[in-house]
Amino acid sequence: MAGKIIINTEKCKGCGLCVVACPKNCIVICDESNSKGYFPPRPANGDCTGCCWCAIVCPDAAIEVQRDSSERIKTLGHQGKNSRATLVEDRA
Repeated sequence: MAGKIIINTEKCKGCGLCVVACPKNCIVICDESNSKGYFPPRPANGDCTGCCWCAIVCPDAAIEVQRDSSERIKTLGHQGKNSRATLVEDRA
């Protein structure tokens, strides 16, 4: 199942955890900073499998992974040391 990585670059603090977590090297750090001075990541290629590791490890909940055209995996923030991810169906 192919995936599409959606990054909210203004929420991102450029920690790079998503880059390390991606097993397909689909994410790289940008050369340009966001409005807060951080260097956010960007999708690098079309090899995303939709595994959602990038969204799961993101401490800022700045990443969504869209699978096909009807499913999104979105992190729901951190509660203590635990992050959660859930499947959200688009109702478009």
